[in-house]
Amino acid sequence: MTLRTVFADPMVRMLVAAILLAALLPATGTARGVAQAVANAAIFILFLLNGMRIARRDIAAGIANWRFLLPLVLWVFGAMALIGAALAALGQVWLAPSVALGFLYLGTLPSTVQSATSYTSLARGNVALSVVGAALLNILGVFITVPIFLALGGSGSGAVGMDVIGKIMLLLILPFAIGQALQGFTGAFIAAHKPKIAWVDRIAIAAAIYVAFSGAVEQGIWTRVDGVDWLVIAALVAAFLAVGNLGAWLAGGALQLERSDRIAFLFAGAQKSAAVGAPLATILFPPEEAGFIVIALLLYHFFQLVVAAPIASRLAQHPPADDAGCSAPTTTG
Repeated sequence: MTLRTVFADPMVRMLVAAILLAALLPATGTARGVAQAVANAAIFILFLLNGMRIARRDIAAGIANWRFLLPLVLWVFGAMALIGAALAALGQVWLAPSVALGFLYLGTLPSTVQSATSYTSLARGNVALSVVGAALLNILGVFITVPIFLALGGSGSGAVGMDVIGKIMLLLILPFAIGQALQGFTGAFIAAHKPKIAWVDRIAIAAAIYVAFSGAVEQGIWTRVDGVDWLVIAALVAAFLAVGNLGAWLAGGALQLERSDRIAFLFAGAQKSAAVGAPLATILFPPEEAGFIVIALLLYHFFQLVVAAPIASRLAQHPPADDAGCSAPTTTG
């Protein structure tokens, strides 16, 4: 996959635009409060729409398929979180504490829904299972990402008090619950306006990134994180992505999943969600820290798009009969 293809993704363009805007015109002083209020409103709408979109019957079906779902949950919120903790500890040797902490935060996040499903489809995997699995991971992530993050030592400026818990309830859980309650009345509207709603998602995520990076720019991110630091971050992110993809593929083989289910496990297990991670970071961390902590997430999001497409294309080239072993997919060929 070329860089031109990656930047054809509207979400990537929105993230880059948000970072550039924060670099050139950061929200500081009184403007920060206005920007944060706009981002909070966008986050509320984002999770309201998520509640409307994820069908209750799909949630029930996913819970019933425990042979796929339980190992996926343990992989995403257990193994990946521990890998993130190890990389955070390693990163502290070279990086600022808040930047290194971002790897632990990244490890505790749920999977994407849209890209995991898209690449599962491209690889001829079980799309329905991918949708349900990734959606359930996102629901669980709202509730358990923060406890896991804290349990693994991720406190510091992100220590959770009642004010943070209140914001999580108000901006993430409440709108999702309202969306679930309204689902029977809004299903036709959501289906009819799906492309426009996708832009609401992107704008909400970009707003959260803008607020987070504005705080980092105000704190001197370009002087506190130098060229060597960026190389270290990129290397650690690449290692995380490689271990995530390889581990998810081998785990699916060890579980003896059918090839189509194994492909769904791969993409749901190795992807990480900026749609949850960016908004949650602006709630969990103060603005001057959030921008540093999401650096690993943003690079991971970019790298996963670069890597996922060739993996999916390679998997699509092989018929199910080729799935005799547990060899990992590669990005070559």
